[in-house]
Amino acid sequence: MEALILYLILFFPEFTSIGYPTIESIPFSVAFAINRTICYTLPALALLWYIILGKKSLSFIKQEKPCRQDVFSLAIGLAGLITIAITISSLISFLSRTYGLAMPPRMEAPVNIVGWCVMVILCTGTGYLEETYFRYYLLTRLETYNLPSKVIFSTMLFAFCHIHDGLFAVLNALLAGLFLSLLFIRYRSLHGIALAHGFYNIFVYTMGVL
Repeated sequence: MEALILYLILFFPEFTSIGYPTIESIPFSVAFAINRTICYTLPALALLWYIILGKKSLSFIKQEKPCRQDVFSLAIGLAGLITIAITISSLISFLSRTYGLAMPPRMEAPVNIVGWCVMVILCTGTGYLEETYFRYYLLTRLETYNLPSKVIFSTMLFAFCHIHDGLFAVLNALLAGLFLSLLFIRYRSLHGIALAHGFYNIFVYTMGVL
């Protein structure tokens, strides 16, 4: 019950709008990114880690320092996320050419150095927030109940909170969430998958330049 309540608190704002309007691109807004980071991402991370640390001893903090396995999960995670995204993008392009399906809007990159710095902070913070909850917190909690469908459940919740981005974003999140869950179970690495998630978000904006 705690995990579901926390899910609604942290990610309910994402459900307030479903689907983007029919536009070709979404410009990057420095003001919006700063506001989201300060008013949403950082407080949400603080709340989440307050709950997590309250359930473990202080020695737990030492166990979460970056280590060698983070490098492996980062490299594998980033490569996998980009591969999934390219596959979904190719599918969208095929359906668009064949059936006239509307293309989702392109995320535009920042236009100056300040924007790029803010974007990197936003993307990294988002990566850590989502991976801390969906993989580190939720999967670990579900494992204590020995639920065989723990990966499916956490992945479905992860995909659902991307519903405001449209159907293909949900499909991308579904595949990415499944991949990251299996990667987390394999390496037990928070920093690796969080950074992979954050770098993938940066990659999406970088593609706006190309």
